[in-house]
Amino acid sequence: MHFIVDVINSLFNPVTYFFGSLIGFVAMIHYREKWTEPQLALKILGGVVVALILAMFNDHFRDISTKSDNVPIFIMVFGVGFFTWLSFRQAVVNDRRLAQGQPPVEKETSDKKVYVWPDLVYVEFIATIVAGIALLVWSLCLHAPLEESATQAWTPNPSKAPWYFLGLQEMLVYYDPWLAGVVFPSLIVVGLMAIPYIDKNPKGAGYYTFNERKFAILPFMFGFLVLWVSLIFLGTFLRGPGWNFFGPFEEWDLHKVVVLNNVNLSEYFWVKLLGFLGIGLPHNPIIRELPGSLLIGAYLIALPPWLTKKSAFLMGLLERMGVARYAVLIFLAFSMAALPIKMLLRWSIHLKYIVAIPEVFFNI
Repeated sequence: MHFIVDVINSLFNPVTYFFGSLIGFVAMIHYREKWTEPQLALKILGGVVVALILAMFNDHFRDISTKSDNVPIFIMVFGVGFFTWLSFRQAVVNDRRLAQGQPPVEKETSDKKVYVWPDLVYVEFIATIVAGIALLVWSLCLHAPLEESATQAWTPNPSKAPWYFLGLQEMLVYYDPWLAGVVFPSLIVVGLMAIPYIDKNPKGAGYYTFNERKFAILPFMFGFLVLWVSLIFLGTFLRGPGWNFFGPFEEWDLHKVVVLNNVNLSEYFWVKLLGFLGIGLPHNPIIRELPGSLLIGAYLIALPPWLTKKSAFLMGLLERMGVARYAVLIFLAFSMAALPIKMLLRWSIHLKYIVAIPEVFFNI
């Protein structure tokens, strides 16, 4: 048993966790016609429930997962899983019908009318009663996660934001606060608002489908599941004292110290790569951060046109969308990809910032 626990804890290191999220997302999309079948979905759910019950025998896992703050996270994970399955199930059914020349299920039932009274009001009334009972049981069974008044003499360790901000708090590990707290959230909101204007595909209006709206669904699902829900789960259950990374069955040791020699790209270039020349780290920030600036310029300016010329798919998008809409799309896509790239660089080679100019609080 200890061997299995040690293996699971070792598998939940940052690199395998994130790559596992990517592989799981790709597998979810590729095998959607299989795992959306009700029988297989019930087997998967049963396996998850059995694994969760067995995991509860571990004292640390039970203490962390049953905290009043963390119970909603479990509910969120299962809720997101269920509604993701439901939406993909309806999309798979409709895609099969469309492939056979039949209309979507929603089109066949759109002409059926349901009266507000009594049908809708009864359903809403029953839903209100059920929700009230659930909240009452919740409040009786779980203690409110209240603590003593804030004081400068004692800081909680780990000090975590509310669960809905844990994704942003995780970004703070890899980016400067103004990027993780202002720029990226703004890009997320603007990107979501821009989807209907970038993707003008009229298909899929009023019914579930995947094959007809891949362009809109894939970026949204990737950003929501991989770059948001998974980061919330990571920040809740895998980030412990000192904001160190812990396995799901690993005890949160307050005295754990992990030596992380995070190095900026400028130090890699001037000190480690060109150290034999004896140049040292330049004092001028413009010269010092020139390698990182060129790298970011190549990533945002040179790489998109090169990929567009090499990819027939991207060339087709450019011709259909026009230069302006395509440029906005590419900028948002590369901005979204910057987060996982930066995370992997931090975990693999301990790269802190690509461009670090603390003199003007500009750190990327």
